Amino acid sequence: MNILVCVKQVIDTGAAIEIKDGKVQSEGLPRVLNPYDEFAVEEAVRIKETDGESTVTLISMGPDNFKDTLRRGLAMGADKAVHLLDPAFEGLDSLGVAQVLAAGIRTLDHDLILCGRQAVDDDMAQVGPSLAVLLGMPFVSVITKLNLADDKKSAEVTRQIEGGSEIIETPLPAVLTCQKGLNEPRLPSLKGIMAAKKKEIAVLDAAAIGFDPATQGATANHITQVDLAKPPARKKGVMLDGSPQEISAKLLGILRDEIKVV
Repeated sequence: MNILVCVKQVIDTGAAIEIKDGKVQSEGLPRVLNPYDEFAVEEAVRIKETDGESTVTLISMGPDNFKDTLRRGLAMGADKAVHLLDPAFEGLDSLGVAQVLAAGIRTLDHDLILCGRQAVDDDMAQVGPSLAVLLGMPFVSVITKLNLADDKKSAEVTRQIEGGSEIIETPLPAVLTCQKGLNEPRLPSLKGIMAAKKKEIAVLDAAAIGFDPATQGATANHITQVDLAKPPARKKGVMLDGSPQEISAKLLGILRDEIKVV
């Protein structure tokens, strides 16, 4: 079977973020493969290793440096990658990104599409569901277990829900978003890293996938970011000493006089 994995490069969550004029100053910040996408790549590679027949293709949209992320996925065991690269893809909202990915996916053979549950930079969690709608496929979110039928025509998936989990059977092809707990992503081996340098990364622009910037580009965005700011700094905690009655009185005074909630 042909498995497509949608991946995104994000700023390392451990990096010190600076915001200027409502935008993250990303120049020089370390970047990584989106952690949730690692679960998707790992699951696809495990399927390939189990049946010995599947092909794993990564697909990503972004600037030229996104190739580094694709190389990491290839080093984990993916077979090839597709990089959607065009100035017309810049400044898109989540729906626009999904439209680009869907257009690229339509040019490729696919029996299963895996995504991370969300990107850790914007936390929108909209691209996976939007892809399923645009491609007219069944969709299951936040999966923690995936079992394919012997004929690869359907799959049994366990998904996370509040207070537990549920098991769903879905026909294939389908779009699934992957959650922590599905697997433990591997670290690329030296052999995998060296092999990744020789693997194919096909580059497709807007014309190659039939994407119309006039009707689907940034000017057609449904969501516009008007501002971005860090959360206000928290004050240091205060330790209250004394008997329970004294502490209660001090706490009440703080709530009434300083925080003004009572």
